[in-house]
Amino acid sequence: MAAMSISRRNFLAMGGFGALAAATLTAPLSSISAKSAPVLDGSKLKPYLLAFTRPPFLAPYRTGINPLDGKPQNFYRITQQAAVASLVPGLKTRILGYNGIFPGPTISINQGTHAVVTMRNQLPQSHPDFGTPLATSTHLHGSASLPQYDGYASDTTLPGFRKDYLYPNFQPARTLWYHDHGVHYTAQNAYSGLVAMYQIHDPVERALLPQGEFDVPLMVSDIQLRADGNPYYDDRGHSGLWGDINLVNGVPWPVMKVKRRIYRFRVLVCGISRAFKFRLSTGEPLTVVATDGGLTPRAIPVGQYRHANSERYEVLIDFSRYRAGQRVELQNLPLDNNTEYGNTRRVMAFDVTDDAFDRNDPTALRLPTVLANSEPMTLTRAMAKTTRRLRVERQNGDWKINGKSWADVIASNFQWAVANPGVNDVEIWEIENKSGGWFHPLHIHLVDFHIISRNGQRAFSYEEGPKDVMYVGENETVQAIMRFTPHKGRYMVHCHNLPHEDHDMMLQFRVGLKEGEADPNDPITSARPVWDAPAA
Repeated sequence: MAAMSISRRNFLAMGGFGALAAATLTAPLSSISAKSAPVLDGSKLKPYLLAFTRPPFLAPYRTGINPLDGKPQNFYRITQQAAVASLVPGLKTRILGYNGIFPGPTISINQGTHAVVTMRNQLPQSHPDFGTPLATSTHLHGSASLPQYDGYASDTTLPGFRKDYLYPNFQPARTLWYHDHGVHYTAQNAYSGLVAMYQIHDPVERALLPQGEFDVPLMVSDIQLRADGNPYYDDRGHSGLWGDINLVNGVPWPVMKVKRRIYRFRVLVCGISRAFKFRLSTGEPLTVVATDGGLTPRAIPVGQYRHANSERYEVLIDFSRYRAGQRVELQNLPLDNNTEYGNTRRVMAFDVTDDAFDRNDPTALRLPTVLANSEPMTLTRAMAKTTRRLRVERQNGDWKINGKSWADVIASNFQWAVANPGVNDVEIWEIENKSGGWFHPLHIHLVDFHIISRNGQRAFSYEEGPKDVMYVGENETVQAIMRFTPHKGRYMVHCHNLPHEDHDMMLQFRVGLKEGEADPNDPITSARPVWDAPAA
């Protein structure tokens, strides 16, 4: 097979490692097409046939003490590898997985315990279905990590290399997730399975919310498959990909058996484009108790709520309301500019049982009301040093912010930034989406923020908690207030509709640094990957 020529774009996507590493990519990008085979009609698949499963927890292979602050430190090893999964009965699907599974293993850790995660890229040189290069960058979404450990898009690790990521875990309890963030190919890599959950616990959250068996991850995504079972990828001219098969923890429309008590669900939409509007088939409320950055000040009952990809909402469902033998569905109501198929309005089902549980557990039968405040929720307009305005739009086929894109960042040798707040500065960012044709889930790295207005009105009730992603709907203008802390350095802001991010709705901001100033935490050069072993 002819070796592919390396364009500037692909060279930068691989972190500029050099011609030797680049020459190992042997499959032309155009040689493999995910559109070349017949497509499976997912709408003909019958929901609620398969049992609900949970991703496994990953245990540290070693524990120790952090030499800088004397706090506990866990060490983990994760391998990115190509594998085969059974997503649909009777078919095998090629995936990319952390430790070869989709979703990847969950890391659960206590606040204040450091984590060192060695991420090994043992993927093939190019994607087995799409032909795209498989240089990766791992982002722990929701962590205030140093820039060199934040998954900066152009800080990529080639197949055969590994990188150690250091996570401080000082933030309050929250649901995070780790996923690929490799420049220009995040969508294909996340779509193929490079997604996993990460949980930080603290004493406040443990006392207020269900734990263990009753603390349940729901990683919701969607996919389209070819007739042979392998992934079909068509992002419709980089507008987005909306699959016809809904997955929860990698299982299509699963059924979960539940006891007649309160459960906590950590809901993460980890698909690449689709947003959901969740509700229960019975009309009973979902009680929101946490958002992206942790606990809300108060519990918030909602009949339905809108949930974009990459947002996290933790909700309580009280199954004591239902009789044993009753089925309750988690449903998805249609939203503008999603593509709907025969069964995309269904997500999963809960079958209520009369199995015993510990009635002395204080979280079992009583819904909380008052939870915990957080720093972003205390910020006021009077504290803001400035208001910055960002406009999300499409120009000549590329997705842009204020008329700029990641190509402009690359052209400036990664120096140009859309904003330059100082460390500990409080700012208001206003995001305007004049488009009637697209919504944009905008993610701001490093910070937690509070959404203070939506089209000049109060935010939705369920958004009244610390956030790091804002759903900027069609013709909406959203304001959020945030403090830029604790690190200096360069961080990304981008749309989390991943085809939009890849083409090319992503910029950077610079905290506490002047343009061109020496940066000890340079996101590309200060913590480089090292040679590991040839990828199989």
